[in-house]
Amino acid sequence: MRLKLFKKQFLITLCIIIFNLAFMMLILSFALNKYIAENKYESLNNACGQVANYITDFSQNDQMNGRPFYGMLRTVSEVSDSDIFIADQSGRVIVCGCEEWAEKRICMHSVSLISEDVMKKAESTDGLFISTVNIYERPHYVTARAMNNSDGERYATIFAAASVSKVNALLSTITRLYVISAIIPIGIMFVCIYAMTYRLTKPLKQMSEAAKAMAKGDFSKRIPVTTDDEIGELATSFNMMTNSLAQLEDMRKSFVANVSHELKTPMTTIGGFIDGILDGTIEQDKQKYYLGIVSAEVKRLSRLVQSMLSMSRLESGEFSLKPELFDLREMLFTIVISQEQRIESKNLQISGLDEMQGLSVTADKDLIHQVVYNLVDNAVKFTDDGGSISFTLKSDGKKAMLGITNTGKGIPEKDLPFIFERFYKVDKSRALGKNSTGLGLYIAKTIITAHGGNISVSSRENEFTSFKITLPIRK
Repeated sequence: MRLKLFKKQFLITLCIIIFNLAFMMLILSFALNKYIAENKYESLNNACGQVANYITDFSQNDQMNGRPFYGMLRTVSEVSDSDIFIADQSGRVIVCGCEEWAEKRICMHSVSLISEDVMKKAESTDGLFISTVNIYERPHYVTARAMNNSDGERYATIFAAASVSKVNALLSTITRLYVISAIIPIGIMFVCIYAMTYRLTKPLKQMSEAAKAMAKGDFSKRIPVTTDDEIGELATSFNMMTNSLAQLEDMRKSFVANVSHELKTPMTTIGGFIDGILDGTIEQDKQKYYLGIVSAEVKRLSRLVQSMLSMSRLESGEFSLKPELFDLREMLFTIVISQEQRIESKNLQISGLDEMQGLSVTADKDLIHQVVYNLVDNAVKFTDDGGSISFTLKSDGKKAMLGITNTGKGIPEKDLPFIFERFYKVDKSRALGKNSTGLGLYIAKTIITAHGGNISVSSRENEFTSFKITLPIRK
């Protein structure tokens, strides 16, 4: 079963913290163990030194079994919390500081001989080691001090021993205290990690749910932006993407509706008139008139299909520029003349062409012709009867700038940022009447951008609309 991101993040973070606490405990235990062991060795070594000094200063070898000597051993043993006993050269304990020795002159320390290897180790390891000394069942910290006579011969060895288990018990107690004291902060961290992980993963879960909804066509879900960190930025970007996709989906639906209408109307007209001619409903003397209407509708269909093909080529990157040198003014004149009949029928005033100077540019002539034709066609289409269209063409030596301005209803300010997007139409009802598909300006911007130029629009409602094209002049 796959773990959710929330569980993964939570468990990983929790494991890291627990591992760090355990590692800190391990280091603490090691440091405490070393510290306690060093102190214990020092204490045992001091105990051996006190007994050795007493023997050297006040006692003779034959007085080691006396009561005063035992009293000294007993005192040092209690103060150092250790077992103090003295062995002869053979490893036999001859005197011990425990209570049992005082009563019976025999004790657990004197039952067994100290092995020869322990006696040698006492000399070779500077008197500091861990061993059972062949007496204890469990390891003890042990220090030893050799006593030599005036001839340098060892006649006795002083041993001081303390159980390792006592140190382990102390470490165990410290560990328990550490664990108990860590429970509260671990609980607080548990809650904090849970809240933090939930806070980090909740927006991601919401994005996943929103993405699944978008896959089903629902673009209504948005991610609440509650922070200004990277998660907040991601949520903001996701919402922007959702808005764009929702708008694109609306435009797509609008485009499908428009295309369906554009295809249905001419096809119905064409089919009706052709059927009327074939079955004789339309008289022969009127057939030419209706064939003219059929021809116009076919051209209208052709333009629609051509726009869709152009859009497809532009989006797939299949088109390539074929630059050539041509006169931009001459192209503009040709396009305006091709619209002469429509201009005269609407009684439009044309200005700016007479003062225009010739300007040559190097670009793909056919594509630029398509852009300029689209802009001039829109200007004529959306200018009210009796209105005016003005043209400007100038250069700063590096760029050619073409402006086309027409009077009319204009474009609402809220629509200006989207005017060059696919399928976008300012006025759906008006656009339908104008045979628009919402692709012309998108195609125009794509072509101009491919040439390294720029196209912009400015408008004021019920006054004017102005398009400006900027193209680099390449020699």
